[in-house]
Amino acid sequence: MTDSDAARRPTAGPPTGPSAPAAAPGDGTDAGPSDGGSATGGVPAPAGGGLAGGGRRYFSVRGGEWAFAVLGLPLAVGGGAYALAVLYAGTLLSLTVLGVPFVVGALLGARGLGAVHRGLVGRLLGEHVEAPAALPRSEGFLARGRTVLTDAVAWRTLVYLLLRLPLGVLGFVAAAGLPLGCGWLIGFPLWGRLMEPDSPPAAWLDAVSVLLGLALASGVPGVLRALSGANRRLAGLLLGPAQAQRRVRELETARVALLADSGDRLRRLERDLHDGTQARLVALAITLSLTEDALEPVTGPDPGRLRTLLDRARRQTDETVAELRLLTRGIHPVALDRGLGEALPGLTATSPVPVTVRLDLTERPHEAIERAVYFCAAELLTNVARHSGARTAVLAASVRDGRVRLTVRDDGRGGAAPGAGTGLAGLAERLTAVDGTLRVDSPPGGPTEITADLPARL
Repeated sequence: MTDSDAARRPTAGPPTGPSAPAAAPGDGTDAGPSDGGSATGGVPAPAGGGLAGGGRRYFSVRGGEWAFAVLGLPLAVGGGAYALAVLYAGTLLSLTVLGVPFVVGALLGARGLGAVHRGLVGRLLGEHVEAPAALPRSEGFLARGRTVLTDAVAWRTLVYLLLRLPLGVLGFVAAAGLPLGCGWLIGFPLWGRLMEPDSPPAAWLDAVSVLLGLALASGVPGVLRALSGANRRLAGLLLGPAQAQRRVRELETARVALLADSGDRLRRLERDLHDGTQARLVALAITLSLTEDALEPVTGPDPGRLRTLLDRARRQTDETVAELRLLTRGIHPVALDRGLGEALPGLTATSPVPVTVRLDLTERPHEAIERAVYFCAAELLTNVARHSGARTAVLAASVRDGRVRLTVRDDGRGGAAPGAGTGLAGLAERLTAVDGTLRVDSPPGGPTEITADLPARL
């Protein structure tokens, strides 16, 4: 356990150079607004209300939730009946030649019903459910049938239709049955007098009826919201892509992002070498040619001019070497040669914001993981310095149970959010490529805590 609690004070100006916490090109880090949230410059989210706000949220039920509960009942009943019929008839026909074609057609129909339910959930409940991948094309009738029979999406849709049936019935009861029952209970004293005008009123029964009706009416929004949440989770779990398909898509997206980022890096490196280093080498060659001419003039060598030309050649050589080191550090930081234990403290030493370093590195991760953690820390520290308004920050890194965890916490203004014109979205994509995740906890007003979790081995 290494714990460097001494805060590292800034030097002049923000960090520069590849060894400083500089963001990778093309990730949008520099595009954050100047008044953004902590660690990213994200737009602060609206502050949540207190108890009164929670009460308003409890009683505020979206119109789409009422519509889904009422209009969704016919679809729920029809879908549940379809799933039960498919399972029942498929079992009976499985012993005949009609069994397999029937099940294949039924599974294709289930996919279509799943698309209808996804659209209803998205339109009325506001829950976007990603459509699963289409069935792969197969050559031949038998191959096509085998593909449909082994389609996990269709079977999961049948399970959804079965579970949606009781939820649809409960939702209709909560949206239509309970309000009608509450109205009847609250108006019970009036109904009793209208139906039996000559009977003496029972005051206690009237009071109990009204109180019970009000109690049930107050529970309707909560029940409806709970059922809507259950429908959202059920649709996201069973109507979207399977976990393996979702993982493949995430990796494909991350691969595209990495390829684009690598292409940008290579083009920038080529441009820097052509416009910068090559020009310096040409200037150095010219200086050396002038030096050669100064050695053999008609009147003999000119020591003063030779000294001037040699000084210029030495200066040009030093500048060229420095520029080459600057370019190559962006490819692989030299500090990582000795591991994160020495690279991260060196990184925080260049931060304008005092950073406390806490390290618990019991083992050394894979080289690619170390590089991802290093550049992640560099980008987060850069965002802290530029956008957070923080006075202090804490960087913690640990390797335990085969996982690497990097946490950057600051006491800035908060409000950080991925996808708000900052570098967090690109950073999350690059972490996904190495099976890592990024978690952002940044309430308005701060503090901000951003955690990257990665496997220690690929």
